[in-house]
Amino acid sequence: MSKRQIKLGAFIPPTSQHLAGWRHPESRPQDHLNLDYIIELAQTAERGLFDAYFLADGLSISWGNAVEGTKGLGDKAVGFEPVTLFAALSAVTKNLGFIATASTTYEDPYILARKFASLDHLSKGRAAWNVVTTASSDTARNFGLERHPDPKTRYERADEFIEVTQKLWDSWEDDAFVYNKHSGEFFNATKFHAPKHQGSFFKVEGGLNVPRPPQGYPVIVQAGQSEDGRELAGKYAEVIFTAQQNLADAQEFYRDVKSRLTKYGRHGDELKIMPGVSIFVAKTEQEAQEKYQLLNSLIHPEVGLNLLSGLSGGINLGKFDLDAQFPKLEDADINFSSRQQMMIDIAHKHNFTIRQLYEYIASARGHWTLIGTPEQVVDQLQSWFENEGADGFNILPPTSPAGLNDFVDFIVPELQRRGLFRTEYEGSTLRENLGLKYPENQYVLARQEVKAS
Repeated sequence: MSKRQIKLGAFIPPTSQHLAGWRHPESRPQDHLNLDYIIELAQTAERGLFDAYFLADGLSISWGNAVEGTKGLGDKAVGFEPVTLFAALSAVTKNLGFIATASTTYEDPYILARKFASLDHLSKGRAAWNVVTTASSDTARNFGLERHPDPKTRYERADEFIEVTQKLWDSWEDDAFVYNKHSGEFFNATKFHAPKHQGSFFKVEGGLNVPRPPQGYPVIVQAGQSEDGRELAGKYAEVIFTAQQNLADAQEFYRDVKSRLTKYGRHGDELKIMPGVSIFVAKTEQEAQEKYQLLNSLIHPEVGLNLLSGLSGGINLGKFDLDAQFPKLEDADINFSSRQQMMIDIAHKHNFTIRQLYEYIASARGHWTLIGTPEQVVDQLQSWFENEGADGFNILPPTSPAGLNDFVDFIVPELQRRGLFRTEYEGSTLRENLGLKYPENQYVLARQEVKAS
């Protein structure tokens, strides 16, 4: 049996991950719509043998407080639609996978299944779908809705959405297309299966007009941390992107979610848990600290307040003194999400002021932040990996391209030196590189079960 190794995702917003990363002297925010620049980032990730390029996405622009929006300060969520971008990047890379975010609340199963099947074919089996239910209530108004669905409804819809999407990907058996020029048979009609799905949220009659993806299904990625999110992960997810601050919490999450797979007939190895981590690394610890402090010094106070407003339930924190202790928001009549509650807990645990809190979370929005030499950083990653805290990590370089280059040049060699990370790609598809099994067509399995009974 080969030695278990760390899996790595590269979470790379072209304008940088850190709140003020785009203001760094080496950052190139003006190139965020320049395909050549994004190709450079993707090829750097591939040089570092990353499993996949992870791109977040949303369907609205959240201006936050009016003052910040009016001045146009900060790095806003604008950029390419992920599947479109990854289709282009697939032509100039060979092994790097592509994790594209798409919403089960505001998209349609047939269109989504078609997009991702197409991306999987174009990339020769390197596509993944990051399933999100969309947290931003601003999105509803962009789709003609007065009200954003509540979390319970969004997760119920997501469950059925994934079910329908997988039925659509299974519309054609793997060997359905025969291309027999002699007989004139283009495909074997007995190997086509229309979903004929009727459920609480969707009615989908016909099969997908794209052959089955090379991976069977594009890899299913998910990021929910709530009870509903964990259960959805246990049922469907093959990679989960989670935010954890310490090993004890990471272990609780890891063990809890892995334990949920059994009820769905799944094994723990069928899910890779990959916490997010932002890393500031240099040859000396002092240099790494200086990189961290430089970026924090570039945070505009109004942008920092806007970040906290979004992560604390929309409360306007501008009325408080920035250098006063973070207010007790628990008294407010707000149903906080798991991520919002994490922000509040961090503030109280460290007795942070408002300014100290936004500086603390600016680099990773609540994910783990590590600062130090390659040896110091890898010591921490190895501890989580070897003690049921993680199967790998989604790396959030604080700046683009400098932070990504630092990881590839400093951290990857140290991981390889310890035998914790690959020295070459194991396979040609994302599933193969992640060590995930190929999903059998559900209609073929049903036929086999009938024959066996």
